[in-house]
Amino acid sequence: MCTYVTQKIEVDGSGKGPAGWFPVTDATVYVDHPVHAPYAHTVNVDFLNPAAGASARVALELTEEAALALADAIHAALASAPAGIASRDQVIGAH
Repeated sequence: MCTYVTQKIEVDGSGKGPAGWFPVTDATVYVDHPVHAPYAHTVNVDFLNPAAGASARVALELTEEAALALADAIHAALASAPAGIASRDQVIGAH
């Protein structure tokens, strides 16, 4: 069942696509039919930079279990690191 429920957020980071690394400014998460994964429905996550064109996109198609495990892993990694270490205030050369 397609939910058509889409979560869109602004993000600040980098992604690697066919042409190399690019700034990532947006993320979209939704449950729908995958394009490539062999499942009826997946949790789809797109990281993109709309201003840089269609090739500035990294797509994930995950099972529900994999998506939840990824979310848990992100929480665990951040919880075990010093607070603020991955914030935008930490820039190269600011060590």
